[in-house]
Amino acid sequence: MSALSRFILIVCVLAATAVLACLGAWQVQRLQWKEALIADVTARVKSPPSTLPELAVQYAETGDVDYAPVSLSGTFDHSRELYFFTTHDGQSGWSVFTPLVLDSGNVALVNRGFVPAQLKDPALRRQGQTAGKVTITGLARNPLFEKPNSMIPDNDVGQRQFFWKSMGDMALAAGLEPDALVPFFIDADATENPGGWPRGGTTIISFPNNHLQYAITWFGLAIACLGVGGWFLFSSRHARA
Repeated sequence: MSALSRFILIVCVLAATAVLACLGAWQVQRLQWKEALIADVTARVKSPPSTLPELAVQYAETGDVDYAPVSLSGTFDHSRELYFFTTHDGQSGWSVFTPLVLDSGNVALVNRGFVPAQLKDPALRRQGQTAGKVTITGLARNPLFEKPNSMIPDNDVGQRQFFWKSMGDMALAAGLEPDALVPFFIDADATENPGGWPRGGTTIISFPNNHLQYAITWFGLAIACLGVGGWFLFSSRHARA
């Protein structure tokens, strides 16, 4: 192997090792971020429920109330139900979002829970259509401002069927005034509608955390790259000698 070839090989090995090591370091940073996120959400979920005005102030200041416990009271307007496609316990169906009219005149969009596809029609689940003033406890959820990816179907505003949680689309479908709308969703807990549909308490709190494995993989590849490159250079030099 010529001196130039050896030089090029050394540069390539060092560059590849540096890139792989940087990827490993990035995954370590991601691991620290994910662990902090999980700890923050865990602490938030276990905190006492806030009032809706308290969370509204928090959302105005930070733009984040995800998974914050909340308690609120109002009257459901079942005539404006909205349906978000989802699965629960391996069964396809819909999360039922219903406007909750508050004493202030404002409206909160409450995810009352899951119904199987065959029970989408509210006429088939009249027992669960709670009448009069109710008190809801649950978790606040941030809205989305754009579709998460191009593979998700577009929302069908006319049919009140949704595949991603656009607050604007939902308000339009339900005929709600944006100025009167609470700017985040509420996921009702399992006690909201005992014994009937929809079934509450379906919020999934899960954050995949594989960054440690990824970091080990990248650092391992960096060590392997350096080892293989060094072995090859040593072998070629030994053979030449």
